[in-house]
Amino acid sequence: MKRWSWFIMIVVLAAFAGCSLPKLSLFPESGPLKEVTLEGTGQEKILVLNISGPISDQPKDKLLRTEPSMVQELVTHLRKAAKDPQVKALLVKVNSPGGTITASDILYHEISSYKERSGAKVVVAMMDVAASGGYYLSLPADWIMAHPTTITGSVGVIFMRPGVSGFMEKFGFSMNVNKSGEQKDMGSPFRAPTESDEAIFQQLIDQMAGRFYGLVQKHRKLTPEQLEKVRTARIFLADEAKELGLVDEIGYLKDAVAKTKTLAGLKADAKVVTYRRQESAEDNIYNSAMSGSSQGGVETNLPTLTRFLDLPEAGFYYMWPAAVGGQ
Repeated sequence: MKRWSWFIMIVVLAAFAGCSLPKLSLFPESGPLKEVTLEGTGQEKILVLNISGPISDQPKDKLLRTEPSMVQELVTHLRKAAKDPQVKALLVKVNSPGGTITASDILYHEISSYKERSGAKVVVAMMDVAASGGYYLSLPADWIMAHPTTITGSVGVIFMRPGVSGFMEKFGFSMNVNKSGEQKDMGSPFRAPTESDEAIFQQLIDQMAGRFYGLVQKHRKLTPEQLEKVRTARIFLADEAKELGLVDEIGYLKDAVAKTKTLAGLKADAKVVTYRRQESAEDNIYNSAMSGSSQGGVETNLPTLTRFLDLPEAGFYYMWPAAVGGQ
């Protein structure tokens, strides 16, 4: 018992200190993607994709290992699906507050491209949250189904960056800067933004938001009144989202599966499959792991000091910030 106590203490102290520990055999390596049947016995297939958590193209740092980014994993899944002519449809489960602009746009592009190349039908099933970038990547779907308690919307852009200039002045600190142009250090946390800086930031935000609004209008064809309300960037519960045309239907996962079969013209016994790197006991459609890479090992997502301070890095986001801590 003492030996395990020392091991746990070392792991916890290292986590809080931000140390990097070698991988142990206690945490098995991820294998190649394997198809797992969740239900059905037919030949034609519906592939379930899970998009859960903040959207990023950065690898995920676990305690004792690094996992592929959400973007990398999704592209890997779609490439495997493209090699299987029996995959006739995608059911994309979305539970995300959004994320970086570029990563959200990549996922939108990859899903759109796969749909165009394969001719597959795409259905999105929204879970707890499908806001901002989580809604953005849902736009290529032929049908969007929200859970009765889904929060969606937050259509827009936010630019977040830290600011410590007031703190530094209060305690007599300063940051000396030599620069080649007036705006070279715009956005620096060490000085307050000027009116010129703010105007430039707002111009960039408006342009990025304009792309988002344009895609919403392209795919959802909202009325001017609906679009005006959506442009406030507020969040909506499922009923109001349906009234505004952001979603097509309110239902549960079994309803989303049934709708996918109908849209794709599949038989009732069509297989519902997903891709996993490791097997999961009693696997079913409610398993939210993208590829099951943590199944079969010890959970590594222990609380760390950095997790308590897990704020987004400075940047432009398609994100609803209030939901990030819960993902």
